[in-house]
Amino acid sequence: MAVATTKRFTIAEYHRLVELGFFHEDDRTELIRGVIIQMAAKSTAHTVCCSNLLEALARLLANRATLRCQDPVTLPSGSEPEPDFTIVRQRSDNYLSGHPAPADILLVIEIAESSLDYDRDVKRSLYAEANISDYWIFNLIDNCLETYSEPYQDLQSKFDYAVRRIILLSKTVTLPGFPELQLNLSKTFPTPSPQ
Repeated sequence: MAVATTKRFTIAEYHRLVELGFFHEDDRTELIRGVIIQMAAKSTAHTVCCSNLLEALARLLANRATLRCQDPVTLPSGSEPEPDFTIVRQRSDNYLSGHPAPADILLVIEIAESSLDYDRDVKRSLYAEANISDYWIFNLIDNCLETYSEPYQDLQSKFDYAVRRIILLSKTVTLPGFPELQLNLSKTFPTPSPQ
Protein backbone atom coordinates (compact mmCIF):
# COMPACT_ATOMS: atom_id res chain seq x y z
CA MET A 1 0.00 0.00 0.00
CA ALA A 2 1.44 3.38 -1.05
CA VAL A 3 1.80 6.09 1.54
CA ALA A 4 1.00 9.64 0.48
CA THR A 5 3.70 12.19 1.21
CA THR A 6 3.76 15.94 1.00
CA LYS A 7 6.57 17.60 -0.95
CA ARG A 8 8.22 20.21 1.24
CA PHE A 9 10.05 23.03 -0.50
CA THR A 10 13.05 24.95 0.70
CA ILE A 11 12.87 28.73 0.52
CA ALA A 12 15.38 28.63 -2.37
CA GLU A 13 13.17 26.14 -4.28
CA TYR A 14 10.12 28.30 -3.65
CA HIS A 15 11.95 31.37 -4.99
CA ARG A 16 13.00 29.37 -8.06
CA LEU A 17 9.37 28.41 -8.76
CA VAL A 18 8.46 32.10 -8.61
CA GLU A 19 11.32 33.00 -10.98
CA LEU A 20 10.22 30.27 -13.44
CA GLY A 21 6.70 31.71 -13.52
CA PHE A 22 5.14 28.67 -11.86
CA PHE A 23 2.68 30.99 -10.13
CA HIS A 24 0.47 33.51 -11.92
CA GLU A 25 1.16 37.06 -10.74
CA ASP A 26 -2.34 37.21 -9.23
CA ASP A 27 -1.82 33.99 -7.24
CA ARG A 28 -1.66 34.66 -3.52
CA THR A 29 0.61 32.03 -2.01
CA GLU A 30 2.98 31.77 0.92
CA LEU A 31 5.41 29.13 2.13
CA ILE A 32 4.61 27.76 5.60
CA ARG A 33 7.00 25.15 7.01
CA GLY A 34 7.94 24.08 3.48
CA VAL A 35 4.35 23.77 2.21
CA ILE A 36 2.96 26.17 -0.40
CA ILE A 37 -0.33 27.54 0.92
CA GLN A 38 -2.99 29.26 -1.17
CA MET A 39 -4.04 32.37 0.74
CA ALA A 40 -7.71 33.20 1.28
CA ALA A 41 -9.36 35.79 -0.91
CA LYS A 42 -9.79 39.19 0.72
CA SER A 43 -13.25 40.41 1.66
CA THR A 44 -14.33 44.02 1.24
CA ALA A 45 -13.96 44.55 5.01
CA HIS A 46 -10.40 43.18 4.85
CA THR A 47 -9.55 45.52 1.99
CA VAL A 48 -10.99 48.56 3.77
CA CYS A 49 -9.13 47.73 7.01
CA CYS A 50 -5.92 47.26 5.02
CA SER A 51 -6.34 50.65 3.31
CA ASN A 52 -7.13 52.38 6.62
CA LEU A 53 -4.12 50.79 8.32
CA LEU A 54 -1.81 51.61 5.43
CA GLU A 55 -2.71 55.29 5.64
CA ALA A 56 -2.52 55.47 9.46
CA LEU A 57 0.70 53.48 9.86
CA ALA A 58 2.50 55.27 7.01
CA ARG A 59 1.69 58.61 8.63
CA LEU A 60 2.82 57.47 12.10
CA LEU A 61 6.01 55.72 11.01
CA ALA A 62 7.36 58.30 8.54
CA ASN A 63 11.19 58.27 8.76
CA ARG A 64 11.13 55.99 11.84
CA ALA A 65 10.77 52.49 10.37
CA THR A 66 9.91 50.73 7.12
CA LEU A 67 6.32 49.65 6.58
CA ARG A 68 5.78 46.65 4.30
CA CYS A 69 2.34 45.64 3.07
CA GLN A 70 1.58 42.03 2.07
CA ASP A 71 5.26 41.33 1.38
CA PRO A 72 7.26 38.24 2.37
CA VAL A 73 9.34 37.78 5.50
CA THR A 74 11.86 34.94 5.73
CA LEU A 75 11.68 32.76 8.83
CA PRO A 76 14.08 30.00 9.94
CA SER A 77 11.31 27.36 9.97
CA GLY A 78 11.46 27.11 6.16
CA SER A 79 8.64 29.63 5.94
CA GLU A 80 8.03 32.76 3.96
CA PRO A 81 4.64 34.13 5.02
CA GLU A 82 3.25 37.35 3.58
CA PRO A 83 1.64 39.18 6.51
CA ASP A 84 -0.74 42.03 5.83
CA PHE A 85 1.77 44.42 7.42
CA THR A 86 5.26 44.20 8.78
CA ILE A 87 7.04 47.04 10.52
CA VAL A 88 10.77 46.52 10.08
CA ARG A 89 13.97 48.35 10.90
CA GLN A 90 15.18 50.74 8.22
CA ARG A 91 18.02 49.38 6.12
CA SER A 92 20.20 51.24 3.63
CA ASP A 93 19.36 48.80 0.80
CA ASN A 94 15.61 48.88 1.61
CA TYR A 95 15.70 45.04 1.71
CA LEU A 96 16.81 44.69 -1.92
CA SER A 97 19.35 42.06 -0.79
CA GLY A 98 16.68 39.89 0.84
CA HIS A 99 13.36 39.84 2.61
CA PRO A 100 13.28 40.87 6.27
CA ALA A 101 14.30 38.21 8.78
CA PRO A 102 13.18 38.00 12.44
CA ALA A 103 16.00 40.29 13.65
CA ASP A 104 14.65 43.04 11.35
CA ILE A 105 11.00 42.73 12.42
CA LEU A 106 9.45 45.03 15.02
CA LEU A 107 5.80 44.03 14.52
CA VAL A 108 3.78 41.63 12.35
CA ILE A 109 0.12 42.41 11.65
CA GLU A 110 -2.52 40.13 10.15
CA ILE A 111 -6.05 41.23 9.27
CA ALA A 112 -8.35 38.28 9.89
CA GLU A 113 -11.87 37.35 8.96
CA SER A 114 -12.14 33.94 7.26
CA SER A 115 -8.48 33.31 8.20
CA LEU A 116 -8.94 34.02 11.94
CA ASP A 117 -8.36 30.46 13.19
CA TYR A 118 -5.36 30.04 10.88
CA ASP A 119 -3.84 33.35 12.00
CA ARG A 120 -4.41 32.50 15.67
CA ASP A 121 -3.15 28.95 15.54
CA VAL A 122 -0.66 28.40 12.71
CA LYS A 123 0.69 31.91 12.19
CA ARG A 124 0.89 32.82 15.89
CA SER A 125 3.01 29.73 16.62
CA LEU A 126 5.14 30.40 13.54
CA TYR A 127 5.92 33.99 14.56
CA ALA A 128 6.54 33.00 18.20
CA GLU A 129 8.97 30.27 17.06
CA ALA A 130 10.84 32.92 15.05
CA ASN A 131 11.07 35.00 18.26
CA ILE A 132 9.19 37.92 16.74
CA SER A 133 8.45 40.05 19.78
CA ASP A 134 5.02 41.39 18.80
CA TYR A 135 2.17 39.99 16.71
CA TRP A 136 -1.19 41.67 16.16
CA ILE A 137 -4.41 40.34 14.66
CA PHE A 138 -7.06 42.81 13.52
CA ASN A 139 -10.04 40.55 14.24
CA LEU A 140 -12.81 41.64 11.86
CA ILE A 141 -15.27 39.10 13.25
CA ASP A 142 -15.28 40.43 16.83
CA ASN A 143 -14.16 43.98 15.88
CA CYS A 144 -11.18 44.02 18.20
CA LEU A 145 -7.41 43.99 18.08
CA GLU A 146 -5.66 40.94 19.52
CA THR A 147 -2.08 41.68 20.56
CA TYR A 148 0.48 39.01 21.40
CA SER A 149 3.89 39.60 22.97
CA GLU A 150 6.69 37.79 24.82
CA PRO A 151 7.26 34.68 22.69
CA TYR A 152 8.21 31.47 24.52
CA GLN A 153 8.59 27.71 24.06
CA ASP A 154 6.78 25.39 26.48
CA LEU A 155 7.93 22.04 27.86
CA GLN A 156 6.28 20.19 24.95
CA SER A 157 8.32 22.31 22.48
CA LYS A 158 5.28 24.31 21.37
CA PHE A 159 5.70 28.00 20.66
CA ASP A 160 3.31 30.75 21.71
CA TYR A 161 3.14 34.20 23.28
CA ALA A 162 2.92 34.67 27.04
CA VAL A 163 0.89 37.89 26.89
CA ARG A 164 -2.40 38.26 25.02
CA ARG A 165 -4.52 41.42 25.13
CA ILE A 166 -7.87 42.24 23.56
CA ILE A 167 -8.26 45.91 22.67
CA LEU A 168 -11.64 47.28 21.64
CA LEU A 169 -11.97 49.43 18.54
CA SER A 170 -12.86 52.52 20.60
CA LYS A 171 -9.32 52.57 22.08
CA THR A 172 -5.86 53.66 21.03
CA VAL A 173 -2.82 51.41 21.14
CA THR A 174 0.90 52.16 21.33
CA LEU A 175 3.06 50.78 18.53
CA PRO A 176 5.72 48.37 19.91
CA GLY A 177 9.11 50.05 20.01
CA PHE A 178 7.59 53.51 19.56
CA PRO A 179 6.13 54.65 22.91
CA GLU A 180 5.29 58.05 21.43
CA LEU A 181 3.16 56.63 18.59
CA GLN A 182 -0.54 55.96 19.22
CA LEU A 183 -2.78 54.18 16.70
CA ASN A 184 -6.47 55.11 16.96
CA LEU A 185 -8.30 51.83 16.32
CA SER A 186 -11.61 53.53 15.52
CA LYS A 187 -9.94 54.93 12.37
CA THR A 188 -8.68 51.54 11.22
CA PHE A 189 -11.57 49.09 11.50
CA PRO A 190 -14.16 49.18 8.74
CA THR A 191 -17.38 50.61 10.13
CA PRO A 192 -20.62 50.82 8.18
CA SER A 193 -21.90 54.32 7.57
CA PRO A 194 -25.24 55.22 9.19
CA GLN A 195 -28.22 54.63 6.91
